[in-house]
Amino acid sequence: MMISNRRSRRTVTAVALGAVLALAATGCGDDGSGAGGGKGAEGSGTGKIVFWDNNGGVRTDAWKAIIADFEKANPKIDVEYVGIPATDYQSKVDTAIQGGGLPDVGGVGAAMLAGFAAQNALEPLDDRLAKSSLNGKLNKDMVTSVRSAGGGDGKLYSVPTSANNGVLYYRTDLFEKAGLDEPATWDAFYEAAEKLTDAKKNEFGYTIRGGAGSIAQALDAMYGQSGITSFWDASGEKTTVNDPRNVKALEKYAGLFKKVTPAADLNNDFTKMVAQWDSGTIGMLNHNLGSYQDHVKALGTDKFRGIPQPTLADGKRVQVSNPVDGIGLFKNSKNKEAAWKFIEFATSHAQNSTFNEAAGQVPANNDAAEDAWIAKAEPTKLAAAALTDGSTTIVQLPYYLPDWNTISKADNEPNFQKVLNGDMTAEEFLDTVAGQLNEAQAEWLQRNG
Repeated sequence: MMISNRRSRRTVTAVALGAVLALAATGCGDDGSGAGGGKGAEGSGTGKIVFWDNNGGVRTDAWKAIIADFEKANPKIDVEYVGIPATDYQSKVDTAIQGGGLPDVGGVGAAMLAGFAAQNALEPLDDRLAKSSLNGKLNKDMVTSVRSAGGGDGKLYSVPTSANNGVLYYRTDLFEKAGLDEPATWDAFYEAAEKLTDAKKNEFGYTIRGGAGSIAQALDAMYGQSGITSFWDASGEKTTVNDPRNVKALEKYAGLFKKVTPAADLNNDFTKMVAQWDSGTIGMLNHNLGSYQDHVKALGTDKFRGIPQPTLADGKRVQVSNPVDGIGLFKNSKNKEAAWKFIEFATSHAQNSTFNEAAGQVPANNDAAEDAWIAKAEPTKLAAAALTDGSTTIVQLPYYLPDWNTISKADNEPNFQKVLNGDMTAEEFLDTVAGQLNEAQAEWLQRNG
C-alpha cells in the first residue's frame, strides 16, 4: 500500500467526519476553520481556554488538580477539561484539524507530534520558551527529543512533561512460591512464563498486549532479544524491523499467546491488560512507568516489583525509545496568551512534580526531577538508573515520520492479532511494516535531505 494513498484515505475520512465531531466540540478554542484557516490570535490572556488530555481517564484526576490550582492562581482564566482516551486521541485531533473544533491546548507526545506538525496544526514554541521562566529548567534530552520529533524543521512544537520507560512488572509472591529468580534476563523471563502457567486453574505466567498499542510492546520484545541497536541499516534508508533476528524474536514472543497467556489478551489495550494483571494471578506484565500507581493501589508494594526490561545472557539490554509526552499549543487558538500561561504553569516545578508522582514517570522539569518521591518509587528510580548507567542501548524509533503513529498503530495492529492467532507469519507481518516504513523514510529524506 502506498503511503500517499493511506494519507489521502485518512484525510478524506477525517473531512467526512469533521462536521459531525465539530458539533460535539462546542466551546473549543478555534473558529472551526481547520488547520488551513486563520492563524489564531494572542487574545487578552483572560477568559476561557479548552484543554484536551491525551490520556483521559488515566490522568484525569491529576489534570483536574492542576487545573484547579491554575484557576486559583489565574482567576480570570477558565480551563475546560476534555479527557480523551489515549487510543482515540490521534484520530480526534486529525478529525478536528480537518473539520474544525480544535482546542487551545492539548497533550502532544513525540509519537504523534510529526503528524500534527505536518498538518500545520501546532504553534512553534521556541520564542515563548526563550522568554519564559521555564527556559533552562527543562531536561535537555527531553527537549531535544520532542524537537527532533517535529518532522525535520527543528522547531519546538511541544513542551515536554514526562519521560516514560518500559518496565517488566512481576509478582514477587508468585515467583517466591514457585522458587523462581527475578526475570532479569530473557531466558529467565521465558522460563518463568512457562512455570507459572496452569491454565486449568486460570493461572498464567504472562499477559501479552494484543489490542491497541500492541506493536510498540512487540518492538521492545523484538529488539530486546535480537540485540539489534539501530532502527535503520547503515544506509539510513532501510529499516531493521524485518531483520531475520527480529523475525525470530517475534516468532518466539508471539508464540506465548494462549500457551502462557489468557486468550482474552488478543483484544487487550493497556487499561484492560493492567486491570487484568492487578486483579488476577498472572506472573508478569510488560507496560511502562505509567501504571505503577495502579499496581500499588491493587497489590500494595510487597507483592510485586517493576524492573527494567530483561537483558540478554551477556547482560546487554536493548530497548526501543519511549515517546516523551508533552503539551502543545494549537495554532488556531484565539487565546494563545492564556493557553501558554497554562502550559507554563503545568510544567512548573511543583505541578510537574505532582503530576509525575501520580503518573510514576520521570519529570521534565529539572527541579521536579530532584524531588524526594522519585527515590521512593522503585520502578522510576531503577528506570532512571538503567538509562544513565551505560547498561542500556536505546533504539530510537522514527517519531519524526508523519505517518509513524499510523503505521505503528492503526495500519498494522489488526495484522499483529493475525500473527498471534497464527493466521499470518511473523515474517509476513514484519515485511509489511518494513515496506511502509521504508517508503515513509524515503519520502522524509526527499523532503529533508
